[in-house]
Amino acid sequence: MNLRNLVALFSTLTITVLPTYTAMAATGMDHQAHAMASPLTEPGNDAFGTIQEAIRALEADPDTDWSKVNLEALREHLVDMQNMTVNVTVLSQTPIKDGVAIRVSPNDLKTAASLARVLAAHPAMLQMETGWQMTVATKNGVYYLTVTTPNPSEIDKVRGLGYIGILATGAHHQAHHWAMAEGQNPHHH
Repeated sequence: MNLRNLVALFSTLTITVLPTYTAMAATGMDHQAHAMASPLTEPGNDAFGTIQEAIRALEADPDTDWSKVNLEALREHLVDMQNMTVNVTVLSQTPIKDGVAIRVSPNDLKTAASLARVLAAHPAMLQMETGWQMTVATKNGVYYLTVTTPNPSEIDKVRGLGYIGILATGAHHQAHHWAMAEGQNPHHH
């Protein structure tokens, strides 16, 4: 497209100026009115929703010590969870005696750091909640996970869950996130 055609194209476009928040508030179209009229319940992405849920719980608790609240620690942990969920390549998931061996490669350096933080704590939590043994090793940037169970009836489950299912197993995540929001340091992130 040459410059003359481009100018002709732009001259036919209609430009709409969106009202500012002040203009919207003056006409009664503020955020509160939108919230009351909206049929939507989700606040945006999962991390934002988790933080919003934590804020509501903190506000509902009259004993909240706001000087200790640390939502930034929770946000950083949720970034780690996002990275280890979507920014990895699962190279293999191989059945082994009593469980599964998994090889995972982070897609970037930030995800490698996220995996290191998450996998430092997850084996102990998994064992506490399920009795499963999880070991983690790294070599040349690849993470090697092995997960085994002492219960023969759970071997297929461990194998079926695979990488992301094993990391998502258990109810410790919510308690862990709550501890972070309240300013506790359940483990270093």
